[in-house]
Amino acid sequence: MARVPYDDTVIHTEIPHPRKTVYSQYIKRLLDIVLSGLAIVVLSPLLLILCGLELIFHGRPIFYIDQRPGKDGRLFGLYKFRSMNSACDETGKLLHASKRITPFGRFLRRTSLDELAGLFNIFRGDMSIIGPRPLMKDYLPLYSERHQYRHAVRPGLACWKVGGSNKLTAASWTWNTQFESDIYYVEHVSFALDVMMVLKTIQIVFSKSEMRTNSDRIRFDGKNLLETRSRHQILEDEKKQDLCCSLTEGQEAK
Repeated sequence: MARVPYDDTVIHTEIPHPRKTVYSQYIKRLLDIVLSGLAIVVLSPLLLILCGLELIFHGRPIFYIDQRPGKDGRLFGLYKFRSMNSACDETGKLLHASKRITPFGRFLRRTSLDELAGLFNIFRGDMSIIGPRPLMKDYLPLYSERHQYRHAVRPGLACWKVGGSNKLTAASWTWNTQFESDIYYVEHVSFALDVMMVLKTIQIVFSKSEMRTNSDRIRFDGKNLLETRSRHQILEDEKKQDLCCSLTEGQEAK
């Protein structure tokens, strides 16, 4: 078993070996129940305030509920406070997320307050405080055999690269980086690692990363593990490429 994180600049194919200990099998779940239950009670005034602000800025429903794969790939309803409105184009189709996110929604994402609704998922047993992020169910058939093992444990609110940057960007947090960080966690889960992840989460929240707030991350397509460009940069590059092709065709036609 590796003692340091895998090199996330290359694509690995080794089959992971999930770590099974008394902590990972029993104590971790007990801590999740106690800590999430306590957090729900202590933070109940804040949760009520957020519910009220959601009604003001986004209307109903208060929560965004999406089907996400949990442990062993089983789907569950993930709760989040909404960060977007329901604006549509002239055909009635929802606008892209980057067009619908509101100033209040950006604040929720920047401070990770939108994730507080996930406390109910943790208390119910759908999730853990620390674990691989539950991503879109559309990604399930796109994972490699190795990366499917990120579902060997309950998903969590956070799972970061050990020793990685606290400033999330498209270049520093590629899909390969995220998945290899998940695999490292699956193989090394422990109380000490969970504590380290909690502390790192606090650091990242205060780093004011714009990656989540701008909804500018590219979707995973099974082939873009090492892509370091944001969605905006990719669109700009495509426009430049189309312009160059148009100019070339115009010159050839003369």
